[in-house]
Amino acid sequence: MKKSIVPYLVRRFLRFDKEQPFIFISALLAFIGITLGVMVLLIAMALMNGFDKEFKDKLTVMNYPLTILPKFYGAVNQNLLLDLENKFPNLHFSPYVQESVMSRSGRRLEGGYLFGVDFDKEAKVNSVLAKAIKSEKFHKFDVIIGKTLKDEFSLHVNDKLMYIFTNAEPGGLSMSPKIKRFKVKSVFDSGLSAYDKAYAYTSLAAMQALQRMPSNEYDGIHVFSKNPRADISQIKKELPISVAIKGWWEDNLNFFAALKMEKTSLFLVLMLIILIASVNIISSLLMTVMNRRGEIALLLSLGTTPSEIKKVFLYLGIVVGIGGIVAGIVFGLSGIWILSSFDIVHLPKDVYPTSRLPLDLTLHDFIFIVTGAFGIVIASSYYPAKKASEVDILTVLRNE
Repeated sequence: MKKSIVPYLVRRFLRFDKEQPFIFISALLAFIGITLGVMVLLIAMALMNGFDKEFKDKLTVMNYPLTILPKFYGAVNQNLLLDLENKFPNLHFSPYVQESVMSRSGRRLEGGYLFGVDFDKEAKVNSVLAKAIKSEKFHKFDVIIGKTLKDEFSLHVNDKLMYIFTNAEPGGLSMSPKIKRFKVKSVFDSGLSAYDKAYAYTSLAAMQALQRMPSNEYDGIHVFSKNPRADISQIKKELPISVAIKGWWEDNLNFFAALKMEKTSLFLVLMLIILIASVNIISSLLMTVMNRRGEIALLLSLGTTPSEIKKVFLYLGIVVGIGGIVAGIVFGLSGIWILSSFDIVHLPKDVYPTSRLPLDLTLHDFIFIVTGAFGIVIASSYYPAKKASEVDILTVLRNE
């Protein structure tokens, strides 16, 4: 009998009581609250991870996984490039020359950067540019511009685009800016409008000629690596003292620190939904205890132990809580699948790196959410269960 008394009482106390309907309603509200809390948490964390991953993927391409920079003029040259290519055959290297410029079309001006690159090498380190390069044959003063700049200036392929370089050169009795017209050969689309407006690519020979640099010297070398955080230390060992290397994440530390803080804050705020729902568990269990004081005292007098009474009410809270958690998981995962499979929410592509909601729920976040919710349920059920086991038999039966 003792083995079956606890599950029997749990089933009995879970039934709807016509005389005390508010107890059942309170438990139902707790169930709904936990369900909504878990569901919203799962979808919110999936969204935060999705946007985080999407931004990292885009920034890794446009900022390049690793970049080798000179500490002194002329430190990054062809000899260093050949040496690195021999020592790291699994990595891809692309030398570049960079200059700040103003692009001009009619009366409109836009600031940005013009990169001189070897298009064959650059296609191996920049997947966005590789799509724009395709099988095109580029001449010395051809340029690839971003989609945002193309749309803003209403340009077409083979149109001319003027670039005004920020470094001036002597001209008669004054200094005049260097100006050069380039032929728009192709257009790239990174999905990030800031990069599509500011970045443009031309041939390495054109930039070296305009900057009056030797053909074997560069402003830096872009490096493609699938595991940049591990490779950066290996490359650093092979670099001379006159050269430095940095990872893409070093230029975006504040941005990703803000994303991480936002994700943590969102998690804590949404966890309050579950915490508020747990108040209903406490209230419904306490009402059940007050309503069943006579039955509890009678059970205790018949030999039921206080620990069994405590288990009954602890299990009551756990059943309601776990039911809500399971329902929240089902609705949450269903919502993630629906949002990722169908274009229900359409994002403006000029603002976000993707037009569809990016969703990526990690196993770590899933376990953390479920564990946190279960912990709240256990904590909420313990106090009413403890009070039920402390019912004074003599006082209750005398009053009953």
